[in-house]
Amino acid sequence: MQIYTVGGAVRDELLGLPVKDRDHVVVGATPEILLAQGFRPVGRDFPVFLHPQTHEEYALARTERKSGSGYTGFTVHAAPEVTLEEDLARRDLTINAIARAADGTLIDPFGGIADIKARQLRHVGPAFVEDPVRILRIARFAARFSLPPNEFAVAPETAQLMRQMTAAGEVDHLVAERVWQELARGLMEEKPSRFFRVLRDCGALARLLPELDALFGVPQRADFHPEIDTGEHALLVVDQAARHRLPLAGRLAALLHDLGKALTPADVLPRHHGHEARGIAPTAALCARLKVPAECRELALLATRFHGQIHLAGELRPATIATLLEHTDALRRPQRFATLLDVCVCDHRGRPGYEEAPYEQRELLVQALAAVRGVDAAAVVRSVADPARIPERLHAARAEAIRRALANGAGTCASTPDTTTAA
Repeated sequence: MQIYTVGGAVRDELLGLPVKDRDHVVVGATPEILLAQGFRPVGRDFPVFLHPQTHEEYALARTERKSGSGYTGFTVHAAPEVTLEEDLARRDLTINAIARAADGTLIDPFGGIADIKARQLRHVGPAFVEDPVRILRIARFAARFSLPPNEFAVAPETAQLMRQMTAAGEVDHLVAERVWQELARGLMEEKPSRFFRVLRDCGALARLLPELDALFGVPQRADFHPEIDTGEHALLVVDQAARHRLPLAGRLAALLHDLGKALTPADVLPRHHGHEARGIAPTAALCARLKVPAECRELALLATRFHGQIHLAGELRPATIATLLEHTDALRRPQRFATLLDVCVCDHRGRPGYEEAPYEQRELLVQALAAVRGVDAAAVVRSVADPARIPERLHAARAEAIRRALANGAGTCASTPDTTTAA
């Protein structure tokens, strides 16, 4: 029995990056041998075990044979006679198909070390076409390895293969849960825009996220959006979200906030009056189709609906600000509201030349929320004889608290150019 460290641990060591997880492949063994040594089985579709002390994963060497459509149609064969090279051959990228023996020797049958040096994402072999998830994984690796000195490019022959797979309809077999899983991982990478650029280059974006793909080629006013193209703006905003370390929900909201601009009537372009309301349906449809978790879906819908109004915060009356806080449920969900404001900051800065631009609307609305949370709601309720008038009186008390707070804090700010009125 021989044990090798494989995959990301070897790759990241060669890149000089910290290793988070170590995976191992076991050659010449059976499940019974590992069980006898105290390993715990965890694999559902093929033999994977956890080490009794380190809890790292150890998988029996295996081969895979295509037996159906999509990414689930595989027959797995794990047996003592399967060689290390046969196991490595089923992997997606050459940089992930390097093994390290116990004595430190590197086994690299597919040129992964050369591709690491050349910073190339290259498929291992023809079996790549059998699993459409690999298209998403390559896009994710492109997003992860996106900055010097570890900026990787997709090898031309691999990019061509991905285009052929998409044209053949392979990505259409991906289930929603797997698409969301890879999308979520891509959003959390160092430069998420590259995830979507790679998918768009091979045609997969139009198949998997048509609402987002539809933004490309839609113009905006150049005086407010030097990037002009709405799709480019969405990618600039999601990169800002990564730069500001927003959580997953915030990054998805940053990506989807302008979907309504793809539905702007052609005769009013490049203006986009009312795009917030138009964006609700496509945002909801995308989230429903991919079975996006509720936390992410809700924030994406809030950002779609309210980002224009938040950009206008400096021009709003106290009563309108109170309504905004109520409609976004900011009093009960202040942390979510804070993330919503962060998304709007990223929207403002997701334009060439605005990357460091101030966004005073955030502080204004934080100040307004603090004032509203200071209102003694119980006292307001006690002072109202007619229960039907309680919501009205509470709203009035909140508006007055905001008025006083903003007056004391000189609370007006210039609205961002990216507003419902302007854009």
